[in-house]
Amino acid sequence: MINQLNIRQLSEEREESLSSYAVKSRLSRGRLKDEEPCPIRTTFQRDRDRIIHSKAFRRLKHKTQVFIAPLGDHYVTRLTHTLEVSQIARTIARALNLNEDLTEAIALGHDLGHTPFGHVGEEVLNELYYRGFRHNEQSLRVVDLLENAGKGLNLTWEVRDGILNHSKSRSDVLGKGWGQVNTLEGEIVKIADIVAYINHDIGDAIRAGLITEDDLPGSSTKTLGHSHSKRINTLVSDIIESSWAVRGEAKIAEKPTINMSPQILEATNILHEFLFERVYNVSLARAEVEKARRVIRFLYDYLKKHQEKLPLEYLTGSDDSEQRVVDYIAGMTDQYALRLAEELR
Repeated sequence: MINQLNIRQLSEEREESLSSYAVKSRLSRGRLKDEEPCPIRTTFQRDRDRIIHSKAFRRLKHKTQVFIAPLGDHYVTRLTHTLEVSQIARTIARALNLNEDLTEAIALGHDLGHTPFGHVGEEVLNELYYRGFRHNEQSLRVVDLLENAGKGLNLTWEVRDGILNHSKSRSDVLGKGWGQVNTLEGEIVKIADIVAYINHDIGDAIRAGLITEDDLPGSSTKTLGHSHSKRINTLVSDIIESSWAVRGEAKIAEKPTINMSPQILEATNILHEFLFERVYNVSLARAEVEKARRVIRFLYDYLKKHQEKLPLEYLTGSDDSEQRVVDYIAGMTDQYALRLAEELR
């Protein structure tokens, strides 16, 4: 009966009213393995659901964003960060008449490969593993190889591309190290990630007593606003206005991009640099961070020598014994890593 209702086809027909620059689900480049289409959901809706129901997504709730082992209940976790990115990205995508389902799927999956203990865990694994470690590449491994008992989630090319290419270097927002995603929906997630973490990291830093609202650069807050909600509203509104050509309502010579106005971009970069100088680098000197480094190093060295301690699902993910260890450690929550290190000592 469901097949006769043509529910998915009706959704695909509604997508025809999207911008000419939007990715239509029926025109997806497809999956790694062919599948029968869902009678109810479009391909991107199906990807979103697979990500939400994955074990890696559930574990995000116990993974650190910036502050390790905070005592308060209101610090951002990797899961709440992901949800904020999704909300901001969907708002922008809807305003620009792009594919909101694709945008949401990329946003929900973009950090699945993040390590325990936030960027500290990523740095340590990058130091230890001879091939290096980057969380965006690990996120792709999660959805391609590690989830679903080693079968992966078999996501579409567009979602996988957005997950792989969302990462940025420390350089200026939209600067040389910005990189490129192959869909505008992916570009939205990339910029929404910045909007989310700049603002919630300010809140967490104030909560931790590292800074006060008055410490924020005046040249930046004068432009962006003096509160969390005002800054997000300013940034989102500016991105939408600066990217309005993406809607495809006027003919232009080149493909439009997701952008910011020069004034807002400058203020954002000032705030971005301030966080590195006053929050990220300062917080990295705390005792909890050094403990996290020791835990990651111990687990890496121990598990390299004792492969029999790896769960079965990680033994089939690679022929490289060190890659298996990396896969296992990267998938751990903060508390699980601490607990396992205690058990193995």
